[in-house]
Amino acid sequence: MTATTPTSAPTPATTPGADVDHELIQAAAEVARTHCRGDNHTMAAAARAENGRIVTAVNAYHFTGGPCAELVVIGAAAGQGLHALDTIVAVGDRDRGVVPPCGRCRQVLLDYFPNLNVIVGEGDRIRTVRITDLLPETYVWADHQLDAG
Repeated sequence: MTATTPTSAPTPATTPGADVDHELIQAAAEVARTHCRGDNHTMAAAARAENGRIVTAVNAYHFTGGPCAELVVIGAAAGQGLHALDTIVAVGDRDRGVVPPCGRCRQVLLDYFPNLNVIVGEGDRIRTVRITDLLPETYVWADHQLDAG
């Protein structure tokens, strides 16, 4: 038996609730709930590596522009030998739920992981989108580097 999908159906990556890694959201929410305290750590992020492992981190706020939780999770993953991330989500402390990445994080995530999935939205509108959907017609740093040879 062959299943067919109508061409007008939304893609699973943008359908609310479809293909959402709820375990990843729960991991970030648990870190936010248990490790975010005060003004220095207000956001948690969780990323799933391509091998299935989950890495978590919190932001390191500082008035000079400390890194967001998404950037800290990139470093934490690399420190564990995980250099290929599949999906990422950020969650705010005080039960604020899923928070989309800021502009700086969107650019860094795109440059490091151009095929990354990002969980965004709130309530019943939680969905998974590609990082490229969050930065349409974006600047890709690697495309503008001079060839070394």
